[in-house]
Amino acid sequence: MLELIAAEHLYHTYQTSDEGELTRLRASVVNTKSLARLASRLSLGDYLLLGKGAHKTGARSLQSILANTFEAVIGAIFLDQGYRAAYKLFSRSLIDVQAWPDDNYKGRLQEVTQERFLSTPQYDIVGASGPGHRREYTAEVTFGDGVSGKGRGRTKRDAEQMAAREALARLGALDDPPASDEVLDAVAANEAKRSPSSQPSGS
Repeated sequence: MLELIAAEHLYHTYQTSDEGELTRLRASVVNTKSLARLASRLSLGDYLLLGKGAHKTGARSLQSILANTFEAVIGAIFLDQGYRAAYKLFSRSLIDVQAWPDDNYKGRLQEVTQERFLSTPQYDIVGASGPGHRREYTAEVTFGDGVSGKGRGRTKRDAEQMAAREALARLGALDDPPASDEVLDAVAANEAKRSPSSQPSGS
């Protein structure tokens, strides 16, 4: 549902953008990190019912859980009030979406390697450490003649993303975007302007 809503919003809002730019924008919006931060700003984690074990390990603040919660809220609104209501809630948060960070390093690396070397990166998980609830993985990405980047993360996907990021840095193709918090601060400021409590009282 989020993919569909994001795609429609971006298509209508950025009609002069090409397919590649729209794909980048969608990846910047519909990913675990962005959705988790939006969920945090809405304090959705405070409403989660967790077991004692999950609560002790800090599951309430895990990005994956927060992102899934935000997606579930959008889905619930869709089922209860329909597509347009879900679309409205999601799209109103997308202020200056072109400034959202693109953390899809794997996608960017694939574009660079295909353009420069006519090859596709290959990823391998080469290590894992830590207990089950705090597992950390190590990934390597290779293309051309050997290993081009290594990375670590709490999930295999995160480790691969960090490996791709290191490879991009080595290739001089890493353009770090502005921090997500700048965009989210704009969202919060916009919500504050529309809040009745923020209006001056007549006296």
